[in-house]
Amino acid sequence: MEQPTPNSCTDLPLFLRHPGNPILTKENWPYRINSVFNAGAVLLADGDTLLLCRVEDRSGLSHLCAARSANGVNGWRIDPKPTLMPSPQEFPEEIWGIEDPRITYVPELEQYAVAYTSFARGGPGVSLALTKDFRSFERYGVIMSPEDKDAAMLPRRIGGNWALIHRPTTPLGAHMWISYSPDLRHWGSHKIILAARRGGWWDANKIGLCSPPIETPKGWLTIFHGVRQTASGSIYRLGLALFDLDKPEVCLQRGDSWIFGPEAPYERNGDVKDVVFPCGQTIAEDGDTIHLYYGAADSCVAMATGSIRCLLAWLEANSSSEVASSI
Repeated sequence: MEQPTPNSCTDLPLFLRHPGNPILTKENWPYRINSVFNAGAVLLADGDTLLLCRVEDRSGLSHLCAARSANGVNGWRIDPKPTLMPSPQEFPEEIWGIEDPRITYVPELEQYAVAYTSFARGGPGVSLALTKDFRSFERYGVIMSPEDKDAAMLPRRIGGNWALIHRPTTPLGAHMWISYSPDLRHWGSHKIILAARRGGWWDANKIGLCSPPIETPKGWLTIFHGVRQTASGSIYRLGLALFDLDKPEVCLQRGDSWIFGPEAPYERNGDVKDVVFPCGQTIAEDGDTIHLYYGAADSCVAMATGSIRCLLAWLEANSSSEVASSI
């Protein structure tokens, strides 16, 4: 499939789909599953790309399974059994599965922080686990009680505290928040950092973090999703925002329009139609090229490529004067 080419950094599309998409499907899996999607991503020290995928089994419940590749596109080496299973005996909040991991490497801890959604009778909550090798995990359990999801840690402390971006659903709506913790267990100083707009906007009523924010000299470059309700259902699309490096609760820029939405057949048709939903990305050696890994129609994993420089340039040219948007 021929890919469109942007004329400049301020033209759409900002992300180009890989011609080999989807790059992971249930047919690739070494054991029987229903679907694979919404993968956290990280570039390992040995150069491999690791995707920690949400895998839904045929019971309808989800677990996490790791896939590794030398080039991040094909030749995937998939763990022969689930990498991280729900543990409802020890963590009852996981009784209905674990979902949608976001991975942040934390240099101070020399470990990867995996924030994921744990699902139980009370609804979705945010759980946290640390790992050095994606073989063994230290689970912290639920750190944000239901209803909450779409979470990722920042890679360094802010003002002496760890920072977590997440998306609680409250009487105020479904907006993006940030919370701080001295020890990864006790969280407070909760603040809304980006509110869903009202009315007919593409990101009205419900938004959430996609992949972990990218630290740039200009700020934390953040990809978020917005959900448009239509007569035939929901459409999940992606937008951009930029937050202050030292005060990440301060939104500096927010794009008015969406930058990437479901268009390809594997994004429009599946278990949940019209969904593109990234949970992770890797940055190439040039420090600019982004490989964005996203779930497509809740049925497979796909990849698109973009440029940090171009994302920042587009955001500068297309940011809203109503930066944070009133609730």
